[in-house]
Amino acid sequence: MRFQYASQRKEYGRALVDLGKSRKDVVVLDADLSSSTRTADFAKEFPEHFFNCGIAEQNMMGVAAGMAASGKVVFASSFAVFATGRCWDQIRQSIAYPKLNVKICATHAGITVGGDGASHQTGEDVALMRTLPNFTVGVPADAPETYKMTRAFAEWNGPCYMRMGRLDFPTVSDPDEGFKIGRGSVLRNGEDVSLIGCGIMVSRCLEAAEALERRNISAQVINMSSIKPLDDALVAGAVKRTGAIVTAEEHNVVSGLGAAVATYLVEHDPVPMRRVGIMDTFGESGEGEELMRKYGLTAEKVVEAAEEVMRRR
Repeated sequence: MRFQYASQRKEYGRALVDLGKSRKDVVVLDADLSSSTRTADFAKEFPEHFFNCGIAEQNMMGVAAGMAASGKVVFASSFAVFATGRCWDQIRQSIAYPKLNVKICATHAGITVGGDGASHQTGEDVALMRTLPNFTVGVPADAPETYKMTRAFAEWNGPCYMRMGRLDFPTVSDPDEGFKIGRGSVLRNGEDVSLIGCGIMVSRCLEAAEALERRNISAQVINMSSIKPLDDALVAGAVKRTGAIVTAEEHNVVSGLGAAVATYLVEHDPVPMRRVGIMDTFGESGEGEELMRKYGLTAEKVVEAAEEVMRRR
């Protein structure tokens, strides 16, 4: 399967610039990583609405909370491991609890960060954010969806978290299709098994569906970019349609997309399910694609999981 590739970070930066052109209440904060997170694009266009808080994420979240309490819509960015883990207490106490309009948009998530190794990789960020009351959590599948999610977050009342990758992502969504928080989308219809992915793993699910088709297995592929709120109706429809579920994520399987889907299934529609993702371990230094293969974040692993859940159905 051939994809076109594009940068989520660049589309995030473009979305911020477009927001700055149409809204005077948008401000952007960064923790001295603006060239990497691409908030530098906004800073160049709107220097009076951009604040570099330095290598001090805890302080940045406090500043973000204060600005949001004063009526601003605040976008705060850093690498995902720092934007969530280093300042979780400040996010909980100063942003989530008072339900302030802060949008934490983090880049360099997951193991595809590559050579920086485990200290800069994170498979826990979605877990940290989805456990917080009042937070909305999204994982866009590609660059076009990143742009749309950023714009949607600006209109959403309350704190939000979005994770982006370092690598260019395969484009899997329709740039002209609408986007709504709390809704996933069906990218491919199928009758035998449902593959529910987020982030870069949506492309792996599409590749897996093609491989399964060569084995006369019809796979439905769902892009579940909204982790919280989860699109329960879409999951319920997948259960009714195929009765077998595989989730795929570049995140620890203990507490990300797979855990969210599993919780829904246990409470409403128990069916065979497998989670493909980082198997409760830290990463290591290496090239992004090399690490994806080592840790089993591949189309082949999705195919294996699909065949297993079908046997258990």
